[in-house]
Amino acid sequence: MKFQRTLCVLIILAICSPLSADETHIDFKKQIAPIFVEHCLRCHSPGIDKGDLSLDTIEDLKANDYLIAGAPDSSYLMDLVTSHNGEAPAMPKEAEPLSDDDVTLLRKWIQQGATWPDDVVLKEKSKADFSWWSLQPLRQFNDSTELQIDDFIKAKLRENGLSLSPQADRRTLIRRLSFDLHGLPPTPKEVQEFVNDPDPDAYTKLVDRMLDSPHYGERYAQHWLDLAHYADTHGFERDKRRDSAWRYRDYVINSLNEDKPYDRFLQEQIAGDVLWPEDEQAVIATGFLAAGPWDFVGQVETKSEELRRSARSLDLDDMATQVMTSTMATTINCCRCHDHKLDPISQEEYYQLRAVFAGIKREERVVSDDAMTRYENIKTELTKTLQKIDTEIGKLEGSGLNLADMVGGGNGLGSGTFRKGIDARSGEIQVRNLSGLDNVVTNNFVTTSSEFIDGVFVPDGQDGLAEITVSSTGLTVSGLNKTSGAAWDLIRNGPVASQHSPELGGIDFTKEGHSLLGLHANSGVTVDVEAIRKVHRKTKLRFTAKVGYFGASGGFRADAWIFLDGNLVKKFSQLGRDQGLQEIDLEIPLHSRFLTLISTDGGNGYGHDQIGFGDPVLKPDESVELSTEDQQRLTDLRLERISTQQQLSSLEAPPKFYGVVTKKDSTPVYLLTRGDSESPSGPPLAPGALRSLSMLDPDLGTLKTTEGERRVALAKWITHSENPLTPRVIVNRLWHWHFGQGIVNTPSDFGFGGDRPSHPELLDWLAMRLQQEGWSLKAMHRLILNSETYKQQSRHNEDAIGMTIDADNRLLWRQNSRRLEAEAIRDAVLMVSGCLNLERGGPGFEDFTYQEAYAPIYQYITADEPALFRRSIYRYVVRTTPDRFLTTLDCPDPANLTAKRMTTTTPLQSLALYNNDFMLRQARYFAQRVEAEAGETVVGQVNRAFELSLCRLPQGQEQQFAISFVKQYGLFALCRSLFNTNEYLYVD
Repeated sequence: MKFQRTLCVLIILAICSPLSADETHIDFKKQIAPIFVEHCLRCHSPGIDKGDLSLDTIEDLKANDYLIAGAPDSSYLMDLVTSHNGEAPAMPKEAEPLSDDDVTLLRKWIQQGATWPDDVVLKEKSKADFSWWSLQPLRQFNDSTELQIDDFIKAKLRENGLSLSPQADRRTLIRRLSFDLHGLPPTPKEVQEFVNDPDPDAYTKLVDRMLDSPHYGERYAQHWLDLAHYADTHGFERDKRRDSAWRYRDYVINSLNEDKPYDRFLQEQIAGDVLWPEDEQAVIATGFLAAGPWDFVGQVETKSEELRRSARSLDLDDMATQVMTSTMATTINCCRCHDHKLDPISQEEYYQLRAVFAGIKREERVVSDDAMTRYENIKTELTKTLQKIDTEIGKLEGSGLNLADMVGGGNGLGSGTFRKGIDARSGEIQVRNLSGLDNVVTNNFVTTSSEFIDGVFVPDGQDGLAEITVSSTGLTVSGLNKTSGAAWDLIRNGPVASQHSPELGGIDFTKEGHSLLGLHANSGVTVDVEAIRKVHRKTKLRFTAKVGYFGASGGFRADAWIFLDGNLVKKFSQLGRDQGLQEIDLEIPLHSRFLTLISTDGGNGYGHDQIGFGDPVLKPDESVELSTEDQQRLTDLRLERISTQQQLSSLEAPPKFYGVVTKKDSTPVYLLTRGDSESPSGPPLAPGALRSLSMLDPDLGTLKTTEGERRVALAKWITHSENPLTPRVIVNRLWHWHFGQGIVNTPSDFGFGGDRPSHPELLDWLAMRLQQEGWSLKAMHRLILNSETYKQQSRHNEDAIGMTIDADNRLLWRQNSRRLEAEAIRDAVLMVSGCLNLERGGPGFEDFTYQEAYAPIYQYITADEPALFRRSIYRYVVRTTPDRFLTTLDCPDPANLTAKRMTTTTPLQSLALYNNDFMLRQARYFAQRVEAEAGETVVGQVNRAFELSLCRLPQGQEQQFAISFVKQYGLFALCRSLFNTNEYLYVD
């Protein structure tokens, strides 16, 4: 606390004290402020506040008692910065003391009244300024077309007394290329053909063939999805599914395969829906902005506006951070609470970037709104035609009237709307999903606008003590059990919201030919049978249905009740999922007017209590005789129905994907003090970019600029031909993916906190070549892969001179030996075993069982069928429940932006590779494949196993050892061991 008072004294002193005539006036801005900025603000600024003190404005000092204006000897600040008894001053802490001149200036400033102008706000200087290397324009090379990658590498090596290593052998090169470009090993046939190819251009042609393969996009899409922290679920505590997110994943794969110019690739992902709204792929590309985690509870379910604002703030941070980190390797999220400490980025600029995304939110959406409108119009017309046909058929053949259809607003003959329902609180008919209902009043009968539904209510029998009104005429029922008094969703024409399943007893009641009247406990509905008789001229009727519990298993129970004119005729107590369907066949006497259906929660709360009446029909209890004319009409109608139904069934809705949509209530963006969503300050901020790139205009619009225009402006700013960061960053990423380390070894941080380029001229030359090549990534691959630098061998002696001069191989005097990533290991295992399923695109495969719950349960299973043997890029990625096998092998957490994967070496990895059930089964399939291809001779089996797994035959004593091993332990043991060798798991 002493320290607190001292520092405060320093600044409060800035407020008042007369100036002596013989003293020179101390200029705070020029003389005192620099002292604070250089020595104090690193610990005493907003967001840090050590000692509960911030020194950015005078307001921060007025509440403290650090300075005594006019009295430096009594000011604790002077005591802190002055040496006592030869000991170092207490402040600045862990730094050089202030100079005598600085101490003298502070003393004079306090003596003169410690004046601090109101308009002066102190900010700590960033470590880097506008002159930082990555913010400068690209170098220009007069002889750029004559230069090659190797020219830059060799020049740097010569400066350090080094040279390139010899070229790797062809077997090594094809294996390296195959894993680099495809993430898969080459086949023995491909290796043999390349090794024996006499064509001097064989390597160059191999590079071209591999770049032209669809496997290239599958390989490099994974790198990009790491940057986008893509997954197929939301994350956070609910971790709900995103079943249409895969379309963005396929967009990335296809864009890379077709070599879409990189600038266009970025523009589509930031603003494709605005720039090219008729291009479905460009619209799907915006799934990039929504690829990261999303707090469903914080943004949807919470009733706290404060928590909602906090979650939304984090959401905007994620979008802005992802775009700037992936495209420009700029760590803007460091500015959420204060100006960037390392890079020349202000907190205001950070919030201006967030303003670009303030008008959008993450949501599943259709690819094309126009296409959706056309689809809906056609579907509506066909549905109306079908309903008219069904109505006429129903009247002619007396097939019955559907109660679910009536709840959906229809007449019982197919004119209602699927998923429409009635709110038991108000009688209102609507379509939207509701969860737990608010403001429920039990035993309150309300009428509806439906012609045949008399009314609805939420029952609570109070263990037989309550008389419950169930009709507009005042009929009551009694004898019901006590309930929780709560209710969920509407009374539905179809499954209720969040229903566990519409299937029971082997019947899916959402399929053609079936229907479902859904009642989530607690609810009741009364049908006016007399009104039905009058309109449809049906006299004697029967009610048939199949009632069941459509909620989850696990001991959940609910009750179902049927009343006629207030009299109980059927009761189904403690229905559970294990009881299946209960048949109902009930005669409706001519004098009966009201049929009432009720579901109650069984006395154990209403969670999961989803009662359903399947195929609920009121049918004539008498035969219908048709005239010859009516019979012919019925035949014609049935044929017309088949034709119309075929048209309706073949009608495909526009595809949906998980992306971003425009918010209806876009709120202004303010600078948040210390990043607190409850502490906005200053005026609303217009969208803007970074001022540190002085060659570009940071203005991205005004407060009135639409959200689409804001994203377009940012996309064009990022891909502007004079922006040096964007091309530098992507060519550095390519270099990193090919060498295991970038020219800048922090691929997502080109700022002061990141690495410095090992070959700055080469980096700029590559960035310039990218633009010259029309932003073609494949052209850059060719440059890199055809270089001598890339083709070097990785093997070296520990006493090599390079190890002494450049042990980290930053100068690239050899190629780097790299371990395969988790997905590449899995895919290679499947390929070698002969199990790999090369099916491309579409929804991801689910190697887990799924159980719907508040927090869904994903339980992984061993992949042991063709549908689960697809490439890892097509996995359904669960954010909060990652695959343990892949995680053990350093597969990254999809909640985080991953620019550079970790490579660890742990005992768990060896155990997983040797004992994991997937690996054991694949080793057996591998052994079976070897036996089938090599025959029964052990020598042939050993040779084939080595060819398939290591792309070579066993050498020297390897063969004899392997033969002996197989004879003693079996072929399975050899295959299992080969999967665990370093040679198998490493690229070189």
